[in-house]
Amino acid sequence: MMTLQFPPVPCLAPLAITMGDAAGIGPEIIAKAFLQAPQHMAGSFVVGDIGTMRRASALVAPGSGRPALSVAVLESAQDVANLPPSCIGVLTVASPLDPVPWGKINAHAGALAGQCVQWAAQAALRGEVAAMVTAPLHKEALSAAGAPYDRFPGHTEMLQDCAARATGVGLHDMPVRMMLANDELRTVLVSIHVSLRTALAAVTFENVLQTIRITHAALSRMLGRRPRIAVAGLNPHAGEGGLFGSEEIDIIAPAIAAACVQGCDASGPWPPDTVFMRARQCAKHPAAFDVVIAMYHDQGLIPVKYLGVEKGVNVTLGLPLVRTSPDHGTAFDIAGKGCADPSSLLEAVRMARQLSTASASAT
Repeated sequence: MMTLQFPPVPCLAPLAITMGDAAGIGPEIIAKAFLQAPQHMAGSFVVGDIGTMRRASALVAPGSGRPALSVAVLESAQDVANLPPSCIGVLTVASPLDPVPWGKINAHAGALAGQCVQWAAQAALRGEVAAMVTAPLHKEALSAAGAPYDRFPGHTEMLQDCAARATGVGLHDMPVRMMLANDELRTVLVSIHVSLRTALAAVTFENVLQTIRITHAALSRMLGRRPRIAVAGLNPHAGEGGLFGSEEIDIIAPAIAAACVQGCDASGPWPPDTVFMRARQCAKHPAAFDVVIAMYHDQGLIPVKYLGVEKGVNVTLGLPLVRTSPDHGTAFDIAGKGCADPSSLLEAVRMARQLSTASASAT
C-alpha cells in the first residue's frame, strides 16, 4: 500500500472530519486517507458512527477481510492526542446506526450525517476544533430524514444556519458563499443550490457586490494580499454590449464599480466562456486573476471540476469557522466497491489546516 506524503502544516487544535452519508463513499475515503497518509491525518478524528467506520476500514483492507486500521471511540475531541499511530478516532454524537445498504438512500443515514455536521460546526464555533472537513452527504437522504434537516439543500446552508444561531444573528446577516478551488483555479458563486431560474433572479446588484466583498475578505486572509477578482458575465459574450442581455450593464458592472470604490481589486464583467482560462494557473502561463466570481452554480463549478475532481476542494466563505470538503458527492454508484479515491479529501484536509493556521495567525 502506497503511503502519500504531504508537507506538514501546523494546526493548533484537532481537526474534525464528518463522516458523511454512511451509504456513500465518505467513510471509505476517510479510512483510505488514514491508511495512505497517516502523518497527514494525524490530529484528525471522525465525527460519525463507530460501526460504519469499522466497516469502511475493513473495506479498504488489502484482501485480509479484517480492519486495515484500528478504530477507537473518543470521549472528546481532545482525546485524539492520545491515539496511537494508524488508529482512526471516532467521536459518536448519536445512537449506533444499523448497517445501511451501500448506494441506497436511507433516512437514518441522512439524519446521522446532519447530526455530525451540526456537532462539528458547534465544536468549531466553540473553539474545540481548529476546522471541520465534511465528507459528502446525500441531499435526498438529508431531506428524507425530516426536520430539521429537510430545511437544508446541503452543507453550506446548514452551516450558515448553525453559525447564525450561535452568533445570535439572522441568516441575512450571515451571508455565505461557496468557493471551489484547486491548484490551478478558484471560483466563487453568487448563488449555490437553487434552480437555474432562481439563480438568474439572484443576479442582483446587492448579491454580486456582497459576493465580491466576501471573496475579497476571505482571499485577502488566504493570500496575505489583495486578490485580483475577475467577475464573469451572465450572458453569452458578457452581453455583447446589451445585444444578448442587459444584466451586465444594469447590474454586474455597477456592482464591480461599487466594490472597487470599497477597496476591492475587481474587474469585468468578462465573457464567461474565456475568463476561466485566463484565471487558470499553469506552467504555460501565469494566471491573470486569483479568483473568478461566477453568476451561478454550474457556470463556476464545471471549469474547476473539468480540471479534475481529485484535486478540487470546496470552501465555505463568510463563516466564523473553517470548513472544507471534497469536490465530489456520495458516489452511490461505486459505494462499497473499495475503489473510491481519497485524493480530494486529503486536499480538503490540507487546505483546512492551512486556513485554520492563517485564521489563528490573524487573530
